Amino acid sequence: MSSKIPVLFICQHNSGRSQIAEAYLKQLAGDHFEVESAGLEPAESVNPLVVAVMKEEGADLSNKKPQSVFELFKEGKIYSHVITVCHDTESQCPIFPGITQRWHMPFPDPAGIEGKEAEKLAKVREIRDEIKKWLLDPGEDTFSFQKILGK
Repeated sequence: MSSKIPVLFICQHNSGRSQIAEAYLKQLAGDHFEVESAGLEPAESVNPLVVAVMKEEGADLSNKKPQSVFELFKEGKIYSHVITVCHDTESQCPIFPGITQRWHMPFPDPAGIEGKEAEKLAKVREIRDEIKKWLLDPGEDTFSFQKILGK
């Protein structure tokens, strides 16, 4: 049995925001956390723009497969901390059942970005950077891996 703290990031399709957050928390504190991500309606694959911008950060998401919140629940997975990263304007953001600390930190959906390829990459980089900034300096009343680890 792992002594790592189980954390789940959830977004609608598990193809962007939750994948970014999972990759960063693994980079920043993977020795202390067992990190996963999932979605209500998982996409077929991780958004290629997300794969590209995370590769710039040393995270290879090219073979990562989106997974279902419901499948994790059926497997009996339990998490200490569940963080939804769906934007406030989305009509549905799933809630993982069980006794956990629940947090909500909305970010724009990379799948909704329009424009030319370079413009889309720039916008996805902005979202990526917002998520990293939040994980490094979350502020009060939100998930903070530093506080959990007593740092």
